[in-house]
Amino acid sequence: MIELIVKQNDSNQRIDKFITKAMPKLPKSMMYRLIRKKDIKINGKHCTADTMLNEGDVVRVYVKDDVSALKQHDINFINASPELEIIFEDENILVSFKPVGIDSHSNSTSSVDTLINRIKRYLYDKGEYIPKNESSFAPALCSRLDRNTSGLVISAKNASALREVNSAIQEGQIHKIYRCITTAEPPKNEDIITAWHCKDDGRNIVRISDNPKEGFREIRTGYRIISRKNGLYLLEIRLFTGRTHQIRAHLAHIGCPVLGDGKYGDISRNKRYGVFRQALCAYALEFDFSESSPLNYLNKIRVKAPDKLLTFSL
Repeated sequence: MIELIVKQNDSNQRIDKFITKAMPKLPKSMMYRLIRKKDIKINGKHCTADTMLNEGDVVRVYVKDDVSALKQHDINFINASPELEIIFEDENILVSFKPVGIDSHSNSTSSVDTLINRIKRYLYDKGEYIPKNESSFAPALCSRLDRNTSGLVISAKNASALREVNSAIQEGQIHKIYRCITTAEPPKNEDIITAWHCKDDGRNIVRISDNPKEGFREIRTGYRIISRKNGLYLLEIRLFTGRTHQIRAHLAHIGCPVLGDGKYGDISRNKRYGVFRQALCAYALEFDFSESSPLNYLNKIRVKAPDKLLTFSL
């Protein structure tokens, strides 16, 4: 028998979701069978798969030892770099600046030195994240940037904040503002442009269409020209949808590719200006949480990257 005490970061979630994360070796089919047989109990009482957990609940799982191992948190993050540019932090969220050249998350080709691992190390060193005290939660990114894009990334320091921020992103209540340099002038000084977007996963590239097509999803991108110099244009970009490579592919589609972009850009112009790293930065964040959200106090805040961190300018 395994006994688990529900802590703050494990509360307000379904029992089946909690067990899946806390006991990763337990097959889901077996977990649901245990629930049906009343071999998973909350505070000594039987439950259903959708029973919600509260802080302080005692969960007992009557199961064989070979599938009862609890989740072991990976602590390799302690080997990540301690360098971390924090733009905003409170008890719920942390907004950091991701430099060009590091991945947001770990993948098959990245090292341990990712942005999320730097954040975990920072919170661990502060004593705010103690893996052995968590059954299922770990600090997590709520947004991500490509390896070659710099800028602001939101991370959640607790499970409640993670749910709130992810919900706000889905509802369009968090506004991401980018800056980029293009190698040609957009058609207008300011506009919101619409097209349709399709990702080719095999080639890791996207296609843009001016008209709806099967398999394509609508995208909307707002832009405003800030300045002009030597045939280059500094733009402020607002995303109204968030698709893979949306800014780079959409701007290239209307004839003004991002400087330094090797995938959608103008190679000859990149060579002309000697720039081979995309001039694109997630520059600012604006919050518009609902009145009922515990994070609506953030609505008064506009988080902006300091100019010293921007890797390009006109």
